[in-house]
Amino acid sequence: MTANILFSARPALWPVYRPLLSRGLEEAGVAAALDTDLPPDEVDYVVYAPNGGLWDFTPFTRLKAVLSLWAGVETIVPNPTLTVPLARMVDTGLTEGMTEWVTGHVLRYHLGMDAHIRGLDGQWRQDVPPLARGRRVTVLGLGALGAAAASTLARLNFDVSGWSRSPREIDGVTCLHGPQGLERALSTAEILVLLLPDTPATENTLDAHSLALLPRGARILNPGRGALIDDAALLAALNSGQVAHATLDVFRTEPLPPEHPYWAHPQVTVTPHIASETRPETAAQVIVENIRRGETGDGFVHLVDRDLGY
Repeated sequence: MTANILFSARPALWPVYRPLLSRGLEEAGVAAALDTDLPPDEVDYVVYAPNGGLWDFTPFTRLKAVLSLWAGVETIVPNPTLTVPLARMVDTGLTEGMTEWVTGHVLRYHLGMDAHIRGLDGQWRQDVPPLARGRRVTVLGLGALGAAAASTLARLNFDVSGWSRSPREIDGVTCLHGPQGLERALSTAEILVLLLPDTPATENTLDAHSLALLPRGARILNPGRGALIDDAALLAALNSGQVAHATLDVFRTEPLPPEHPYWAHPQVTVTPHIASETRPETAAQVIVENIRRGETGDGFVHLVDRDLGY
């Protein structure tokens, strides 16, 4: 039997994904019809991104699963018409890219590179950083992305703590969980990395109260989600010196409006949502594997828990 697969994402992605998915499905032994326009009542799987224009899943009466091309699913989960299994993207290429971005900016902060890049104004200041083992880094969120970043930093000998909603175990990382664990994780974070999902429970994780728990002069990296930070509270913490610097890759409104105070703030570095991206070559492999599983009854992977929102 042939599996009918609807590709619903930005049209520009179709020429990229079509050969990758077709080849992968053939190699996996899955007979499939793959297109951007199929009768809804004949579709078995939807390869999906919210910006593809599809929102109403009601007509898809034989749908087996929706397979997201995005790691974040906060815009998909609330859809009341989506009642079949939803799988988020857990992509090795995306994970590697995020780990590289986080590691690079942690090292930048750790080594004090900004001062040398901007220039020392003729002053011979020999501010030697500690070794990595003397620098405390905290990663909030220990899913696939957070765990990979924390592990890499630990292998570089940073003193790494990580926090998650539920217990985790990662070699070389002090893993904390629960409300008390969060306070402890924040209290030691000289460099704080935010890699939590965007859910009602994580919105404004960094507010005035939690920012005050950080060691004075802490530095913040947010490649996770814009809603994790109370922007007004962060700006106040930057202005008071409680936070020395923030590098932000994600924002509540994107692109970040030209008038937003982050652009002009001397203690903020803005990067335009480039920390990582789904890589078609590896993402196609994830999609193919889930379709194969759906056709053989092995059970889908990376399924979203609707109650938790990720």
